[in-house]
Amino acid sequence: MTDALPDNTGYVAAAYLVFLALVLVYVAIMAARLGRTERDLAELDELAEGRDAAREPGGHDGGRIQEPV
Repeated sequence: MTDALPDNTGYVAAAYLVFLALVLVYVAIMAARLGRTERDLAELDELAEGRDAAREPGGHDGGRIQEPV
């Protein structure tokens, strides 16, 4: 029995490096999407707060959404 590595060790290492690179690209894409989704959600939250502030104080509209004018 010899202690030498098989001839395909370089290919296996390259395959693992390619897989790691693909995982890192995927994680980067998901992080960018998450950031964009959080910004969109914050914008929608601000719009909802502005809509709530525009309603008459003390008035109750029965939970209906008022149409914009």
